[in-house]
Amino acid sequence: MVHSVITDVTQRIIDRSAELRGPHIERMEHARSKGPARAHLSCSGQAHAYAGAGEDQQAMATDTAGNLGIVTAYNDMLSAHQPFERYPGLIRDAIRAAGGTAQVAGGVPAMCDGVTQGEAGMELSLFSRDVIALATGVALSHNTYDAAVFLGVCDKIVPGLIIGAQAFGHLPAVFLPAGPMTSGLPNDEKAKIRQKFAAGEIGREELMAAEMAAYHGPGTCTFYGTANTNQMLMEFMGLHLPGSSFVNPNTPLRDALTEEGARRALSLSALGNHYTPAYQVLDERAFVNGIVGLMATGGSTNLLIHLIAMARAGGIILDWQDFSDISAVVPLVARVYPNGLADVNHFHAAGGLGYCIGTLLEDGLLHPDTLTVAGQGLQNYTKEPKLKNGELVWEDGAGHSLNEKIVRPAKDPFQPTGGLSRLTGNLGTGVMKVSAVAPEHQVVEAPVRVFHDQGEAKAAFKAGEFTGDVIVVVRFQGPKANGMPELHSLTPILSILQGRGQKVALVTDGRMSGASGKVPAAIHVCPEALDGGPIAYMQDGDILRVDAVKGELEILTPGVLDRAPATADLSANQHGVGRDLFATFRQNVGSADTGASIFGA
Repeated sequence: MVHSVITDVTQRIIDRSAELRGPHIERMEHARSKGPARAHLSCSGQAHAYAGAGEDQQAMATDTAGNLGIVTAYNDMLSAHQPFERYPGLIRDAIRAAGGTAQVAGGVPAMCDGVTQGEAGMELSLFSRDVIALATGVALSHNTYDAAVFLGVCDKIVPGLIIGAQAFGHLPAVFLPAGPMTSGLPNDEKAKIRQKFAAGEIGREELMAAEMAAYHGPGTCTFYGTANTNQMLMEFMGLHLPGSSFVNPNTPLRDALTEEGARRALSLSALGNHYTPAYQVLDERAFVNGIVGLMATGGSTNLLIHLIAMARAGGIILDWQDFSDISAVVPLVARVYPNGLADVNHFHAAGGLGYCIGTLLEDGLLHPDTLTVAGQGLQNYTKEPKLKNGELVWEDGAGHSLNEKIVRPAKDPFQPTGGLSRLTGNLGTGVMKVSAVAPEHQVVEAPVRVFHDQGEAKAAFKAGEFTGDVIVVVRFQGPKANGMPELHSLTPILSILQGRGQKVALVTDGRMSGASGKVPAAIHVCPEALDGGPIAYMQDGDILRVDAVKGELEILTPGVLDRAPATADLSANQHGVGRDLFATFRQNVGSADTGASIFGA
């Protein structure tokens, strides 16, 4: 039996979404009723579409086995996406052998937040999600495909692909991951070296050597940040093949999963006997399962923005109260860095997502009967893929944790509630990732230091200005102000202060990385400063209380909201590194709690 809170929240979402969800389903069913799209193209249109298909050209023109569209986020600057270079060839060969055809429908941009952290380019990061959605729409607009596979992994790429895919939700959609890079320098060692560099104890040469040892090969970064949280969601929501998220790149098993994923996508088209369009997979229950997975594994705070935007693209309305209510009843069953010492390879070896899904199903914390690309029911996702005599098979997982320091049963978890907390009060509404924050650091009451730029905060640290307990407030970092960049470069200095025994927290209308960890950070604060939110009224020395236990974000100094709000010179954020091109996004973006999207803002 499914937990009453899970069913209540799901019903609440269904009721809230009815006015949008119904018309979305009607549009998808209308598109389905028209039959395979390319049959309606003119002969000239079809000839254009098939002209570059080489040996597949004749089959496209005369056969009815199906044509698979590939939407790829390949580039070889992202380690996580570099393996996708080989995927179109693998997919074409697999589909051709199955009697169908496959084409690269189009490419979408994919930027690396790790490269742009602390740089001007980070101000394009969040907006890149909606650009990816638009590019996905362009890729599929030729209307020549019976199903689609999506090649994407990292922070904004998967959410953007999901938003775009839902505009073509009458097509089956299978997401094909690349997998994590093999383990390198342990993440906790890397973090220590970063702190030493921030404190001036080592030079850049030592820092560079450590970073290269950590990020050393193809595949996703091995910490449990936004990219790997995306992969978790694709399994919990039924868009990956079971157990495929954390298989390393360029291995026989990885290739076999890629080929099978492509075949599966085409088999689910309207031409076959198991039509499974994306709009039926991505229903309200699937999104609730995704939220449960986010809480149970201590995933990235970025998904509190992305899931809302992803859901809305399918006519489903989520809000942060849904996340908070689910967090209150879902236990934390995984500890993966920065919430523990293990990386995602260790997590996968200890039982991984299959074990987590299994134990949550046993405790009634997931909807078990959702439709997935692997068939009806989430129980399929407790199985493990294996290659036996060259054949891909799925077998039952171990059924128990192989390392209880990494994954634990839902009945005996690391903590009884989820990894994220919603904060509300007279400062506004924000969220905090608490899965890695020690209990003694989850409540901070201290005077604030207010900055309009993370560089100012780092300069104050270097000048030795943080000598006591402090809450660092960095404002004018919301989506309307400058695209809501992540402020992850503040993590090392705040960790140093906390390590000295000072009470410290960050409060911002911006974002923190999915790798944010031990320092309490109230982020995504709404309304943002540029919208006249209470955060715009604060001054140095005001007393603020950040309480992740009670869920409070309270200004304690009297009369703060009687002042005139601060203003900021944002002219430096408007130009350079492509920012000139995104003025329309800044002017039309919605608030963080509604998905920070230009769609339906």
